[in-house]
Amino acid sequence: MELTEALHNNRYTIVDKWVVYTLATYQATDFLNKEKDRFANPIGSTIRTSLKTLFQLLLKGGDGAGYAEPLSQIMHLRSVQEFTPSQAVAPLNAVKHIARDILAADKQTKDLVKDLYDFEFAVDLAVLAAFDLYMQCREKVYRIRIAEIKSGAAILTDSACPSKALKNIRKINE
Repeated sequence: MELTEALHNNRYTIVDKWVVYTLATYQATDFLNKEKDRFANPIGSTIRTSLKTLFQLLLKGGDGAGYAEPLSQIMHLRSVQEFTPSQAVAPLNAVKHIARDILAADKQTKDLVKDLYDFEFAVDLAVLAAFDLYMQCREKVYRIRIAEIKSGAAILTDSACPSKALKNIRKINE
C-alpha cells in the first residue's frame, strides 16, 4: 500500500479528528461538534467543509496558492474572532500529527509513517498560506474600522442605542 492510498483510505477518520481538534479551539465546542445544520451552526459547517476540501488538496500536494479557497473560508471566520495569528492557524498544523498517529496505529500502514515528509511539507505550505490570508483579513477589518471612525459611523455602531443617546443629549442640553 502506498502513502497516498493509506491517507485516502483513512480520510474520514483523519478529517473527523481534525475537525474535532479545530472546533475544540472555540468556547462552544459541544454545540459546534453536535449541531450539523449549516444554518444553525455556520462555523461548524464551514470548518467541516473546508477541512474536508483542504485534506483532499493536501493529498494532491502542490503549492500554497492552490489551498486558497478552503483556507480563505476558515481564515475569514477566525480573523474576526478573538484569535491571535498563531491560534488562528495552529489547528491546520494538527493534521500532520493526526495522520501520523492514525497511520502508526495500523499494522498495514505503520511503515508508511516515514514517508509523510511530502504530505507534511504540503501542510506547512498550507499553514503559511493561511497565515497570509489571516493577515489580509485582519488588515481588511482594520481598514473597515478606520473608515467607520472617519465617517462617524462608529458613533452609531459602537455606542448605545442612537435614540437613547439622543435622549441623553437632550437632557444635557435642557
